[in-house]
Amino acid sequence: MQRWRGLEDIPEDWGRSVVTIGSYDGVHRGHQLIIRHAVDRARELGVPAVVVTFDPHPSEVVRPGSHPPLLAPHHRRAELMADLGVDAVLILPFTKEFSKLSAADFVVKVLVDRLRAKAVVEGPNFRFGHKAAGNVDFLIEQGKVYDFEVEVVDLYVTGDAGGGEPFSSTLTRRLVAEGDVAGAAEILGRPHRVEGVVVRGAQRGREMGFPTANVETLPHTAIPADGVYAGWLHAQGEAMPAAISVGTNPQFEGTERTVEAYAIDRVGLELYGLHVAVDFVAFVRGQAKFETLDALLEQMAVDVDRCREITATDAPRP
Repeated sequence: MQRWRGLEDIPEDWGRSVVTIGSYDGVHRGHQLIIRHAVDRARELGVPAVVVTFDPHPSEVVRPGSHPPLLAPHHRRAELMADLGVDAVLILPFTKEFSKLSAADFVVKVLVDRLRAKAVVEGPNFRFGHKAAGNVDFLIEQGKVYDFEVEVVDLYVTGDAGGGEPFSSTLTRRLVAEGDVAGAAEILGRPHRVEGVVVRGAQRGREMGFPTANVETLPHTAIPADGVYAGWLHAQGEAMPAAISVGTNPQFEGTERTVEAYAIDRVGLELYGLHVAVDFVAFVRGQAKFETLDALLEQMAVDVDRCREITATDAPRP
């Protein structure tokens, strides 16, 4: 799959293509539906399928300080899109200047002049251009002028976890923030993942017999609510069952939120300096402060047993 950053990266001899546009944070099942439709249409027409997305998130430029927690970094989104059959991903740097581009100019400069769109596939709520003035109806009219089709894909609607809302990144972020990682996974189609480099912490876990990988998460990462979770620690090409702790470590009067993963039943694991990923499968319990260190150790043993049981019936995702 080709990856382009900016319109200038698109090959000069690029032919026609099927395009879909959006932030696509998380590449959840609703996104997957749209992207698969675009890929299928591209195969029918015999042209490449291209996803157009933005960096940073448009809200950070339009309303500084409002950057939403991210469900997946760009490299992870690209991996997921490649798995869906996408041929190229175009990341457009979203600047103040770019935010002032009208919907009509966006169509001409991006879809017509550079990507030579033969078809554009979007969800019904798609908006684009300065002040989000462009919508699907406008896109359809522009397609008649510039010779491209527009296909609208209806969105999935959630079950019990989402209360019947359409699948969305906003809903997924809310579920993650509430610690409902199972509900988030229902929308994502896979466990929510957090990535980062393993750094040295206070090493209390090692002293207590539960050495953890202290993950320095990427900026703006969507981190689940404080508590203990069962999941998977991905490192060095291996997925290991893990007990994951999120929080400030109140037992030791901590103040900084951390994500720490204990690779269950693994001895002598050295991960410092490595980029790892942590998948959250199930919520086990909330964060708590115990009366004694022994009480904490007893609970940690119970937590690990519970996480071992949960992951024994689960399969890791790549």
